[in-house]
Amino acid sequence: MKGLIGKKIGMTNIFDDDRKSIACTLIEVEPCVVTQLKNKEGKDGYDAVQIASGFKKVKNTSKAELIHFKKANTEPKRYVREMEADSVGSYTLGQQIKVEQVFAEGDKVAVVGLTKGRGFQGVVKRHGFAGVGGQTHGQHNRLRAPGSMGACSFPSRVFKGKKLPGQYGNEQVKVKNLKVLKIIADRNLLVVSGSVPGSNGSFLIVEK
Repeated sequence: MKGLIGKKIGMTNIFDDDRKSIACTLIEVEPCVVTQLKNKEGKDGYDAVQIASGFKKVKNTSKAELIHFKKANTEPKRYVREMEADSVGSYTLGQQIKVEQVFAEGDKVAVVGLTKGRGFQGVVKRHGFAGVGGQTHGQHNRLRAPGSMGACSFPSRVFKGKKLPGQYGNEQVKVKNLKVLKIIADRNLLVVSGSVPGSNGSFLIVEK
């Protein structure tokens, strides 16, 4: 198994042996249930294990999903994802996979999440522009403006992809090379170094 589904709890800090403070993130990784097995020999054509996590009300679950979860003998789950696995034969439907079975202290992991949505933002916040500059030469209240757009008579248009104001955040981001500092198995907690995308309580995928 290459990863599990988790939930961001929040950030804190711990101290290493040299009494150096390390910023870290707490991720709650509840036992994930195996809901489907895919193998290269079957109709799928590849090896993968489908896992599910999170509470979901029955009234908010479609009939097809209820049948799917019933095959695995589990209650409806909110998040369903596929993970790579070296050997699909070692897993069974309905099996629960805990955090300590996949990760160990010292492992390097990647965390995938949805960043906080910040709405419509200007170029200074969205792209890190410095702004036009001082208030000389008629530049009044222009400190955070994008400035010149570029060419004029030719090509008489703005090229696609130019960094301009617009929607910022609310996009999928993967943060790599985070170190697993600690595993608290009895509380299903994974402590990783640094920050991960998303707000507290948001859905995450933790991969090896």
